[in-house]
Amino acid sequence: MEKVKSVYGIGNPLIDAITSITGEDLSALGIHKGTMQLISKSQRLELAEYIKTRNASYSCGGSCPNTIITLAALGVPTTLGGKVGDDEFGQIYKKRLIEDRVKDELCICSEPTGSSIILVTEDSERTMNTYLGANREYRPEDVVDQSVKNAGFFHFTGYMWDTENQKAAIRKALRLAHEENVKVSFDIADPFAVSRYREDFFKLIQDDCDIVYANNEEARILFDNYDAYECCKSMGKLCNIAIVKNGKRGSFISCGREIHPIAVSGPQTATDTTGAGDIYAAGFLYGQCLDLNIDQCGNIASYLAGEIIKQVGAQFAKERIPELKEQIARLSI
Repeated sequence: MEKVKSVYGIGNPLIDAITSITGEDLSALGIHKGTMQLISKSQRLELAEYIKTRNASYSCGGSCPNTIITLAALGVPTTLGGKVGDDEFGQIYKKRLIEDRVKDELCICSEPTGSSIILVTEDSERTMNTYLGANREYRPEDVVDQSVKNAGFFHFTGYMWDTENQKAAIRKALRLAHEENVKVSFDIADPFAVSRYREDFFKLIQDDCDIVYANNEEARILFDNYDAYECCKSMGKLCNIAIVKNGKRGSFISCGREIHPIAVSGPQTATDTTGAGDIYAAGFLYGQCLDLNIDQCGNIASYLAGEIIKQVGAQFAKERIPELKEQIARLSI
């Protein structure tokens, strides 16, 4: 691909480890079925040992990494910053990034690699056990200055607003991006983060961001308004491109304060919504990297999000990429 801008992302690398388990075994582990819980280091180490005895599959996960890996699959030059542990999960993660053609700028520390250990019972119910791990130690000195400066876009998510050192690292990357006129893309990504850091996020959006993504729940908390269209208008007054995703009703994009409604794509009933927002961001950034217009970017984003919810997991199989790129090419005309 020619004249394609690159994307530099900083995010939480989480190994997604998925294995089948009986309901009886799940109960024996003392885990409530169908929940998503944050677990302690000791619980994470115990579960990691447990799934070694089973047939588990491993893939790179995390909100920002999902976006970056999808962009790389579509042919956009990408780099991922973050932190993993000096452990087996960290080695798997770094190996998979290379296979996915993402430039690896993950640092290594003594904390265990972040992970989401997903236990699937006979009724297809997914029980998620998440340990944030090593990336909580990501610091300003871990940011590779030149990688930020050389990028077309810098992408990060609200999950990085977790510790003071992570915030400091993002603020450093933002300063570097502004020095070189690198566009900043921010996916709010988490309603709980908005609740905790509402004022911080207002300031981030207004002072530092060119493109901002929120789903209807995040936008509602941010603007105290249940109307996604009105929330998009309000966010569009704070940044150049504001996106509010409204589930089955599609999405709204404010660009230069002009609202563009984007139709929903994909099935009305999802197989798995995990990562749909991450993939929407990838589709939109893909269009931006190719200098497409706002409607084209939005339609590509909606199409990819609609495709990812047809399957289990937050990334596309490599064999699907040619088909996806053909449809994207049609949407780009």
